[in-house]
Amino acid sequence: MGTISQGILGGVSGKVGNVVGGSWKGIDYLRIMPASVANPQTPAQMDQRSKFVKVLNFLQPLVGFLRVGYKLYAIKMTQFNSAMSYILKNAVAGTYPNYTIDYPNVLVSRGTLTKAEGTALTSPQEAQVVVTWTDNSGTGDAKATDKTLLVVVSENKDESVYEIDGAIRSAGTLTFNLPSNYAGDEAYAYLWFVSEDGKSVANSVYLGNVTVT
Repeated sequence: MGTISQGILGGVSGKVGNVVGGSWKGIDYLRIMPASVANPQTPAQMDQRSKFVKVLNFLQPLVGFLRVGYKLYAIKMTQFNSAMSYILKNAVAGTYPNYTIDYPNVLVSRGTLTKAEGTALTSPQEAQVVVTWTDNSGTGDAKATDKTLLVVVSENKDESVYEIDGAIRSAGTLTFNLPSNYAGDEAYAYLWFVSEDGKSVANSVYLGNVTVT
């Protein structure tokens, strides 16, 4: 049986359900193994495992994105674990066994740079999304040259595509072409900014859901 120090959000050692954890050079990590049908659990253990698996499945398509978005918060843990800790605390809704991800409260990026405002998400053409935002350059530490980062997640496919070198903040819009097989999918998206020198990032903003044309 695995152990979870400091409660559900602490380091994991061993196996909890189909979640296996350990530590390497002082960094806690998690990975998923196929669930066993012959694995009796107490109600409390099943509740913990259900939350873990829900968040892990949600984050898996975003692994590459999280390496950038949580780099400032990965202290003695991986960026993935830092993101998982935040989402477990702030963006899981419902009760066992019907937990859901509270998308608007998810942060796929965390930082102090002034975040995007006045955002909107549309899909005006086939396999394409257009994101718009208000140019708030000069507000706080926001600069016109801050670059946008965008992730679009297909709910149908449990996968994501993303732009890590998009339009600058002052542009106020970004057109992003999706794979052709995304047409007809339900998708949700997040947007954030990173400073031109790459040292500062903003909290991500949930753009909502859209049916891809």
